[in-house]
Amino acid sequence: MTAYLSLQSSQFVNLRVTFKNSPIHILEKFTFKDVYNAYKTLIDSAELEECLILQTCNRVEIYGVGNNPQHHKITELWSSLIDVHVEEVRSNVIIDDGEQAIKHLAKLTSGLDSLVVGEDQILGQVKRSLEFSRKSGFSGPNLNILFDRTIKIGSKVRTTTGINKGSISIGSMAVNLAFEYFDEIDKKGILLIGSGEGASLIAKALKQRNIKFFISSRTFDRARSFSDTVAGIPIPFEEALQKLNESIDIVFISTVAPYYLLTYERMRNIMQNREKGLMIFDLSNPRTVEDKIAILNKVKLVNIDQISEIVEKNVRKRKKEIQAAENIIEEEIFLIKETLKRKSSEPAIITIFKDADSIREKEFKKALSLLGDKIDEKDIKIFEQFSYALIEGILSTPMNNLRKEFSQINKNNSELINLALKLFNYEKI
Repeated sequence: MTAYLSLQSSQFVNLRVTFKNSPIHILEKFTFKDVYNAYKTLIDSAELEECLILQTCNRVEIYGVGNNPQHHKITELWSSLIDVHVEEVRSNVIIDDGEQAIKHLAKLTSGLDSLVVGEDQILGQVKRSLEFSRKSGFSGPNLNILFDRTIKIGSKVRTTTGINKGSISIGSMAVNLAFEYFDEIDKKGILLIGSGEGASLIAKALKQRNIKFFISSRTFDRARSFSDTVAGIPIPFEEALQKLNESIDIVFISTVAPYYLLTYERMRNIMQNREKGLMIFDLSNPRTVEDKIAILNKVKLVNIDQISEIVEKNVRKRKKEIQAAENIIEEEIFLIKETLKRKSSEPAIITIFKDADSIREKEFKKALSLLGDKIDEKDIKIFEQFSYALIEGILSTPMNNLRKEFSQINKNNSELINLALKLFNYEKI
């Protein structure tokens, strides 16, 4: 029989590593390469009855439901699955339980926890993760309720507050700054280095303005594959560096590398042979352009921190929408808690009704055997309907009262179900 979780306990847990608490190069280490195996391991070994994994460029999150999920066990399994020392996992993971975990999920689906507040992309990513977990049999009634409801909250927040209207990504802001800096940008040579989520946002902003641009990545195959989705012109990385000698005017870099892609020495040699200026946007985290390049003559270097400041100002201007979104989330979480508490009484109520019906059927058959041939089919149906009505009449009021009492979210009703079961002479479920 399905057991629904209670928010009075810590049955619902969320462990996460996000851009907010870990730089991108650290965050990448926490990604599960084999997601299906990660699900299996967590379900089999972490005392989780239900599980959902969410992975994007900006976050890796585990959501789980169990009778008593052990945080340390989940972090140990996470460590073994990604081959990262458990202490590094513990130092980067944020953990929420119960209501706090639901609040985080609701803020996530509403776009309040995103790098770009109000962005729509996260809602689709959550939906796809839920669909995979459902189809694979790893989510269950509790996670399905929580994710279905919080996805609806995310949609309601956007519709009601318009928080997703006019939201601007770091990539879009970089493109806007380039337009402000250059006249006739459509006649400039533009190079985009990278093929991840950040590069996608830059490419999208360029494409919306009908700007042609080159795409390069550490491998040409990746650049070519990426260009198929964003309509850029793929070129090998070494060729891209050659183009910096003269034909490229603007460089956008959004990638992950353990070293500088553009070093001071390399750019000093390039700029000695250039007559015109060069604008470089380093949107990588960690940075992939050496800061010292900014002192070179005719080079304008803009890094991710500078653009983030501009985006943050945009967020501060939208405090009203954020507050309205948080108010909606609070109201909706109250309703979710009420639903979950009401559902947590259902197993006991179903058991009581089922056992009562078993007694009804037994006594009904006994009565029929005593009556023998004295009644016909019509009378049998009348007696049977009477037996159903009798059970319903006796149990419906106390069971509805039990549901009502159990839905009072400010009460600790853990003993209430046990008392009801004792009254009907049942063991604790």
